[in-house]
Amino acid sequence: MNITELARRLRAHPEELKRKLPELGFAVGGKALKVDNRQAQKITEAWNEMKRKERLAQKVEMQKTVGRGKDIPDAEKKPITIPSVMTVRDLASLMGLPVPRLMQELMRNGILASINERIDFDTASIIVEDLGFKATRAEGGVMNEDVEGIEKIRDRVEKQAQENLSRRPPVIVVMGHVDHGKTRLLDAIRKTNVMDTEAGGITQHIGAYQVERKGKSLTFIDTPGHEAFTVMRSRGAKVADIAILVVAADDGVQPQTKEAIDIIKSAELPYVVALNKIDRAEANIDRVKTQLSELGLVPEDWGGKTIMVPLSAKEGKNIEALLDMLLLVEEMAAEHIVANPNEHAIGTVIESRVNPGAGPVATVLVQSGTLKVGDDLGVRGLHFGRVRAMQNWKGEAIEKATPSTPAKIIGWKLAPSVGDIMEVPESVKDLKKIKSTDSSLQATEEVASIKHLTKDAQEGEEGGKEIVNVIIRADVLGSLEAILGMLDKIQHEAVGVKVVQKGLGNITDADVNTAEATHALLMGFNVKPSGGAEELARDKGVDVRQYKIIYKLFEDVIEELKKRVPSETLIHEQGQFEVMKNFRKSDHGWIIGGRVKGEKILPGAKLRLSRNGEYIGEGLIKTLQLGAAHLKEGQPGQECGMLFDGKIKPEEGDLLEAYSEERKMKPFKIEGINLR
Repeated sequence: MNITELARRLRAHPEELKRKLPELGFAVGGKALKVDNRQAQKITEAWNEMKRKERLAQKVEMQKTVGRGKDIPDAEKKPITIPSVMTVRDLASLMGLPVPRLMQELMRNGILASINERIDFDTASIIVEDLGFKATRAEGGVMNEDVEGIEKIRDRVEKQAQENLSRRPPVIVVMGHVDHGKTRLLDAIRKTNVMDTEAGGITQHIGAYQVERKGKSLTFIDTPGHEAFTVMRSRGAKVADIAILVVAADDGVQPQTKEAIDIIKSAELPYVVALNKIDRAEANIDRVKTQLSELGLVPEDWGGKTIMVPLSAKEGKNIEALLDMLLLVEEMAAEHIVANPNEHAIGTVIESRVNPGAGPVATVLVQSGTLKVGDDLGVRGLHFGRVRAMQNWKGEAIEKATPSTPAKIIGWKLAPSVGDIMEVPESVKDLKKIKSTDSSLQATEEVASIKHLTKDAQEGEEGGKEIVNVIIRADVLGSLEAILGMLDKIQHEAVGVKVVQKGLGNITDADVNTAEATHALLMGFNVKPSGGAEELARDKGVDVRQYKIIYKLFEDVIEELKKRVPSETLIHEQGQFEVMKNFRKSDHGWIIGGRVKGEKILPGAKLRLSRNGEYIGEGLIKTLQLGAAHLKEGQPGQECGMLFDGKIKPEEGDLLEAYSEERKMKPFKIEGINLR
């Protein structure tokens, strides 16, 4: 047989085969081209035995290195600085380790990654800690905020001459924990029933509304308090002048209440606390005031400076008192709530969607200047379109929008991202044209990148990280951002989520075909499959799920992940057994005699068989026996008999290492997420 053909069958390089043949006991010259078939058969058997021993040695090494790095005190661990994302090759180079050693450690943690695979900091830090290093994150990172635009708004207002500035309506943001009554409060304020249009009573989109009180206008932004909308809430605070912190009198301070307080304080917003649901029997205003005082919000009637208004949004009680307090706060901050209405408009996008009839539609809160029909729209230096029509919050057509006015704009070439800064340029020539390759999701590409470790991981991939592929379709950009933001929080060493496709609008045939090809869950939020797509999904057996509440979508993804969480194997080392005599073969293996060394050994333990320092086989302790009596354990120094269950025959002088394996289900927990 040709040596090259033999090497191909053995999955080895011909030069490697020639180099190792003398080590296996075959006298084949380095320039030989062929071997006879009988010798080829012997080479194949010897080669397979060598590979088996190598795999066994690797398995033993992996078992024995479990926890080795964890046993090193933190003070003795070598510090290492790791960027947010890096390849396996670069990480191995950073630690000064061979790439196969790092890949071995990744595999031990259930991650099948190639040499050029990119892994994130959280994963890398776990691996390097196990290898005896102490990881710190490199400074710097990508922000998805239009920082330049935000600074431009601030400069536009601060550099205006005082004589050009005039007072504008205050922009008020409503914040607080989910289900504490924020939307019901706004409903009571503007005497409409917006909440009935929201699925499950949970606000899904940002809305902006204006009301009149004592001849003054107040602009309200309803930022969803649900955990899905962390990004949208923080953006809401950036465009606001005053905050209302809603706290339910019957529920008290909750996690998102604390988060809202942090946002308000970091934005340095003046605020009013609305103690809602005082109509309920279990309401306890003093208890809530105590909780808020512990967070530094001491009420005025307790000697503090925080304005607190007890009210019932459901019954409409004390709503006027709240509005009066907002006007009082506005008067105190009047010098900051100003703008120049006689300049080119600049503002923030607070909602964005694609309307089947009107195309891309976005709601903008004008913060300075006046926006008029016919104005050009600039976002991030690009020409995003021209104002063809505008509507106020009631849906009425308007010709212009002054400072602090929310306006729904029709005329975008493509949908901007929520949080983008919109400005009317001095000259449209200053703006770059949008290329035809741009898509309505271009601005959210950074938000949409869900962390995952394997590029094409499919369900049930043995030895790798279990990935749930999903395709997301949403009605508006804000909802899509919120969904992707929640999925981005899912970080687990054994399972993960991969967004293989995302978009706005109804579910199409292309989505169904992609879902079939990638074995993905096809999830639609406030959208429906077209007639053809629905029929195609039935024919192809694609799982299409529709949702109206974001948290339900998230919970379904979590349930899918839980099904795929593997168990963790813990290795418990026992003692050793030195073979002194092999008595005979039995139906289940060999009956041998020997001496226990090191620690005690137990019946049922697994065994590694080593001969002259080399691991050559594995086995199991069927029974331990002393004379006619069965032993429950073999004590160190004790001589006894063993029924060895294994394929390799033990010989005198062999050493059997005993150990046990414990399979433990890994807990499924996601930091920062409270599952309901």
